[in-house]
Amino acid sequence: MSSNKPTRSLTKMRNTDWSDFVAVGEITAPHGIQGAFRVYPTTDFPKRLLRRKTVWVGSLSGPQKVIMAQSHPPLVILKLEQISTREEAETLRGEILYVPKKSLPPLGSQEYYWFQLQGLRVQDHGTQEIIGTIDKIIRTGANHDVFEVIRPGKPGLLIPALKSVVLEVRLEEGIMVVQLPEGLDDPE
Repeated sequence: MSSNKPTRSLTKMRNTDWSDFVAVGEITAPHGIQGAFRVYPTTDFPKRLLRRKTVWVGSLSGPQKVIMAQSHPPLVILKLEQISTREEAETLRGEILYVPKKSLPPLGSQEYYWFQLQGLRVQDHGTQEIIGTIDKIIRTGANHDVFEVIRPGKPGLLIPALKSVVLEVRLEEGIMVVQLPEGLDDPE
């Protein structure tokens, strides 16, 4: 008699402080029958996932050893040592993959990791007024990402992540200065 339950007990992690980690992907589905799974990268550098020796999974305890990584654009296929069946991989659907912030390579001038931009206040270059706060960064698959900005008392605003729009980022002040394209914030 076959069961859909995992064949081995996975140690689950609860109430973890992820402040020293950064999310690099989301597990979307199992891949095959041997415990591999598909990951949607949430990073501008998805190929780095192919070189990772360990990752942290939101619900699993401690670092997980990566024993296989393949590019399958736009996804990455990963296999962890501890996960050996499709059923075990299925229990991870929707989980977030993390890596320690200290393991991230330094970026060039005027380059930022997403986690550094989330939560920044967005300031209009012309009026100097705060428009809102960056809630999410959306990967569009086009030539640029989009910042989802939440605004008190107004609908959210989607701002393209273009050099012509984002004029300055002041991380130490928690500010992103933007020049909104004409018509982007026009009232309906």
